[in-house]
Amino acid sequence: MRYFLYIFVFVLAGCKSNSNQENKPVADPPFWNDVQHFKMQDSISPPPKNAILLIGSSSFTMWKDVQDYFPGYTIINRGFGGSTLLDQIRYADVIIFPYQPKQIVIYCGENDLASSDTVTAPMVVDRFKQLYQIIRTKTKAPIMYISMKPSPSRRHLFQKMREANQSIALFLGESDVLSSITSKNVYIDVHQKMLNEAAEPIPEIFLEDSLHMNAKGYAIWQESMKPYLIK
Repeated sequence: MRYFLYIFVFVLAGCKSNSNQENKPVADPPFWNDVQHFKMQDSISPPPKNAILLIGSSSFTMWKDVQDYFPGYTIINRGFGGSTLLDQIRYADVIIFPYQPKQIVIYCGENDLASSDTVTAPMVVDRFKQLYQIIRTKTKAPIMYISMKPSPSRRHLFQKMREANQSIALFLGESDVLSSITSKNVYIDVHQKMLNEAAEPIPEIFLEDSLHMNAKGYAIWQESMKPYLIK
């Protein structure tokens, strides 16, 4: 009898343990709340189709007045701060395709490199290629990639940034040759334009955090991007 009592207690404990595991809340993936906020915004005020879509990390998130920099263009900004290319891949179905954009502008990759010393330039390039292929499954909208900027606080990553920037530029050039897209993909090199004659980041175009830009920095981006935006 005692033997069967032990068996009963053991089974009951196991069931309780499994029940606790089943009831344990599953953590949301990174930036889940940011993406849900976009969905809520869109439900309240549906954005126009056939606009220029910005996706990427905090350099876009903090560009709150981006529309003012490009009068005559319709801009949808869906950058979310701290995000990586893996995050753009994870949420592509939410932050890209519902908008049916005529052009997609990407600024991302810097946080990938900063996230871990084990992340290499080729890894970032592979992630960009994955995102590119995902985009191409549903749209032929031309893609503009803004090169990773030389943030002063990330000097230790400059060599990796340059290597990844160059490889992404080459990839976009090759993808144009192989595609039937009328409007070409574009690589925008802002990295060099944000350096002074000593090849150092221009200090007065960055905020005090030495990572994000002020209006002077965004003016460089405006000048670099505008000739290639599609009306």
